[in-house]
This record gives sequence, structure tokens and C-alpha cells, in this order.
Amino acid sequence: MDFLSSSPAATSDDSSCDDSAGPITPDSSPMFGASRVEDLIGTPLAHFLNSPKPDVNVLSAGGLHFAPPVSARELSFAKPVRHIAVVGAGYVGGPTAAVIALHNPQIRVEVLDKDQRRVRRWNSPHLPIHESGLLDIVRVTRDGASLSPRENANGQAQVTLAERVPNLFFTTDSQTSLAKADMVLLAVNTPTKTFGIGAGRATNMTTFDAAVKEVALYTRPGTVIVEKSTVPCGTAQRVRQMLDAVRPEQPFEILSNPEFLSEGSAVRNLLQPDRVLIGSAKTPSGRRAADSLASVYAAWVPRSRILEIDAWSSELAKLVSNAMLAQRISSINSISAICDRTGADVDEIAKSAGLDPRIGPQFLKAGLGFGGSCFRKDIASLTYLAESLGLPEVAHYWSQVNSMNDWQRDRFAHKVIQRMEENLVGKKIAILGFAFKKNTGDTRESLAVDVIRVLLQERPGEIAIFDPCCLSEDIMRELEPILDTTTRDRVHVYPDAYQACEQANAVVIVNDSDPFKRSPGKKSRKSSGSAVIDTSSEQETKDIHIDGSRFSYQPCQSPICAEDCPDCQSTKTRGTISLEPVEWARIAYGMKEPKWAFDGRGVLDVPEMEKLGFRVDTLGRHTASRLTAF
Repeated sequence: MDFLSSSPAATSDDSSCDDSAGPITPDSSPMFGASRVEDLIGTPLAHFLNSPKPDVNVLSAGGLHFAPPVSARELSFAKPVRHIAVVGAGYVGGPTAAVIALHNPQIRVEVLDKDQRRVRRWNSPHLPIHESGLLDIVRVTRDGASLSPRENANGQAQVTLAERVPNLFFTTDSQTSLAKADMVLLAVNTPTKTFGIGAGRATNMTTFDAAVKEVALYTRPGTVIVEKSTVPCGTAQRVRQMLDAVRPEQPFEILSNPEFLSEGSAVRNLLQPDRVLIGSAKTPSGRRAADSLASVYAAWVPRSRILEIDAWSSELAKLVSNAMLAQRISSINSISAICDRTGADVDEIAKSAGLDPRIGPQFLKAGLGFGGSCFRKDIASLTYLAESLGLPEVAHYWSQVNSMNDWQRDRFAHKVIQRMEENLVGKKIAILGFAFKKNTGDTRESLAVDVIRVLLQERPGEIAIFDPCCLSEDIMRELEPILDTTTRDRVHVYPDAYQACEQANAVVIVNDSDPFKRSPGKKSRKSSGSAVIDTSSEQETKDIHIDGSRFSYQPCQSPICAEDCPDCQSTKTRGTISLEPVEWARIAYGMKEPKWAFDGRGVLDVPEMEKLGFRVDTLGRHTASRLTAF
């Protein structure tokens, strides 16, 4: 998310900046020095000279106990949190702010972003991102609600317990919000550098640094600064040094509180986190600041799941978690290549390995690999950290995880070309799925881009794209870097799967969105999935259940959408986006012979597809078409 410069509304967290303050190296880590002398000694001398004598408490007949002195710095972080500012209205900042506001009605939560269009969408009936359950939470906290009447033991309705006033706000006025904040959460974009020293591995901290400087200008002394962005190790110390440069000798505490959100289930991850990490300086004031953030989470997260550790460990833990998950994906994808050369089936191998309790079944599904803005970036950052520490073997080990991921996509695209007799000239290829992950509208670092790039080299007549969740403008923006004057007119985005596949020579499935999974032999019926983008501004009242409580919406006071609202424009062309399953028989009827289906996610019912006349090819799985090719 680009906080200090405008960025496309549907790609929040996307940064187009090409300048950077430089890569982070271990020399800037908290391990290499403290920021203030008073943090080292615990209590400044001035406190002993100017403060009253400590309290005296009788503990036992054996003697007296003097309460330890508390520094003025420590006391400045002991006040309750009443106002939180979240910098960045993207995939992390928006949902995090909404859930915090839901469980802390006494706290005013303001989300800041310089992109007026994005803020306008957060304040409208259309949110700029889709996450299941997010719209309900935003409407309760942004627009206000009332607790629905509850029944007593006799089945009689009790009176409404309380009215919930709005406590979640989205704004572009950073100066006013930061000036009132007790705590600031930094949730801005930290992409990989594409230039200079560390290009392709180091983190571009331009947007993050700009946000920190603005925070330093406007926040009050005693404000707690919290890293929510995924940042390199040592960033807490980097932030402290920047604050000292702008506001010398002013008390600030910096915490590391990495997010562990999975797109598509971010609300569930926030409501029921498996852990909350809070990294801080190991000083009295640092611990006070960590306790204040822990108290915010404790409103709904069990204390046993809130871990207070040092800042370096907290920052590194996020990179390691993502790297290890990505490692499992690349590992099973490497096995799928072996399966393609033998008679083995990768699904059977994954099932067998997953039954081992030491391994488990998660992240062992072979496919096109991982995309998005997290795994590749975090592995690159971990690789660069290892290089900076003089550990080339470690760097090489982790870099292979990304290399295998890139190779798997190229292998899949070349398989498509090979099966079609290495001639795509004049042929129509339908791409089903564009978002990097199913049932989301996030097009950032989509796997489809690499697949389309390779296919375009063979000069197909058309690349036809359909995704049930993505807006066409987001898709075309993501494809822009690989298009030129000769290829731009060959790529089109369609409003439904049937138009995209009409007269197509092949269908290529890039993500495992629910509509593509339905068995073609079964009659299509409406999915239980909710609309991806709720375009019903007339929905004024609704009873909902959120985390054990029942709420009733107050009338929505959202502003009317602007004329350039992308969601309204999308609705005009294809109606409300839904997760209704596609009818494969209908798709087969409109395709040209031979009908090829390339399944990059293992979602198709292969026997049923072959009954419809498809030739099916997958990654490492048994199909009649694949076996006859050898």
C-alpha cells in the first residue's frame, strides 16, 4: 500500500516508487546497539533528583519493601489506548483496523491513506478489497449498529442492551489523526527493490520511510509506533533513528507486530489468530508499550496466544514463517515434475506424506506455485539477509525455493505449447482465473502474468481472460509490463467464462476459484458463497452474527458512489459478481476441436471432463491424455 503517493484503488499496497533509502543490513539491527542511554540504565538520574520518595509497603514482619522507581518515560507509555491511527488502507491495514474497532468500541480507530479514491471506496457501499465477512464488520464499526434483542430463559425478548456508535473512520487527513493518536500502526507497502544494490532481494523502504517521517512530524511524545508491514530485520532500530532525527530526545517506543494473514481468510485469521507476536525493546518503557498493545488484542484474543518477544525475533519470525510455507509448495512441485516423467501421481504422494504427523497435509498440493505479494518477497528478503551476514550457503538454499516456483510456471506454460503442437498462431487460449489466490480480487504478482507472457511469445490469435472476482482494469494494469503494441490487442478480459471460452482451442486454469471446481457431470446450482463485491446500496438493515454477538445495522450513511466507481462500472457490464459454478458442458459445446483443458491447480474432475470430449493435462497427475503422450 502506497501511503504517501496515489496508487490504484484495487491494488492497495502496490507501490510504483523507484527510489529507495537503500537496503536494510544487519548493522542497523537492535543487536548492534541501544538507542538511548536511559534505555540501558532503566531510570534516568533526573527522576531520582526530582521525584518524590518511593512508596513504602509493609510486606511482612521481616521488613519493608520500597517500590521500584518508575521513570517519566515509562509512565508516558502506561496510559490507556483511546485513539489508534492505522497508516495504510490496504489488505492489512483495512481488515486489521476493522477487527480492532469491533472488539474495542471504546477506542477510536482511524485509517489513513493519501489515495482519495481508495478512502472513498472504504467509505462507500463498495470496499476496495474483498474478504469474507469484512463488509459486515466494517458496516457495524463504520456506520454504527445496535445489539439485537436477546431472549431470556422464558423465551421473552429482552430490551436492546446497547447502541454501538461508529468508531472506525477512513480519512486522508493524516496530520489531524496522527496528532491525536496514542498508538500508530504502520501498514504500508514494502515491496522488493527492482534497482540498485540488492535489486530483486532487498526491501524497498521508500513508502515505509516516508510514512515514518510523517508520523515523526505529527505524533505526540509518548506515542507507540507499531510495525504491521512486513519489514527487514532491524527496522525497529531504523524507525527509532528516524524519529530521533526529527524529534530528538522525545519519548517514542517502537513495536514489531507482524501480520499472519492469508488472503481469502484474513477476517477469520484476525478473529481467531493462532498467535500474536509483539516485539519490543527489552527496557521498562518497551515492556510498557508492549503491554498496551497486548491489552488491545486481549479484548478478544486469549492471553496465552499473545507472545511478547524482542523486536529482532518478531521481525525475523514473519519472514521465516512465510519462507517455510513456500518451501513446502516448491518441494511438492518439484516432485510433480518427477511424476510427469514417470507413472506416479503427485496427489497420491502428497496424501501419503501428509499422513505422517511430523509432516502434515497442509501446503502439499502441487500446482503452479505461489504468487502474491508475500512469499516471494519474504524469501527474497531472507536471502538478502543471509548474504549480508556472510552466509552464502543459506542464501542459496532459500533462493532455490523461489527458483523452483518460477520454473514450475514456465514448465506449465511450455507444456501448453508442446501439447498444442508448438503452434499457437491464430488460436484462442482462454485463461480461467487471474487473481493470485482463489476467491480474492488481488491481482498483484499473479501467476497468470508469467503464463500469459510465455504464451504470447507464440503469437496466439487471442488470450481471453475471465476471473470471477477481479475487475478488468486491475487485470490489464497487472499485464501492462508484458504487453507491447503487437500484443496489447490480443489480450481481452471477458465478463463471464462462457464468452471467454467461446470458440477457444484451449482452456488454461490458473487459480482454483470455487466456480471452476464443480464436477462437470453434476447439474450446476448456485454456490453458497456470498457476492464478492456487494453492490446493493439499498441494503439498509440486516441482522448478523459476528464472533458470538448479534448486531443490527443502522441505516447506512455511506456517500453515493462517484461516477468512476469501478464496482458500479463492473456491475453495468456483467452484473453482481458471484461464485456460481461454471457449466463445463456448456463450455465444451462452444469450443473448437480438439478441446484442450490444462489444469494448473488440480481442480478438475478429469474423468468427467474427458467424457465431455476434453483432452486434459495436469501437473503430475494421471490423465488419459498425459499417458498417451509418452
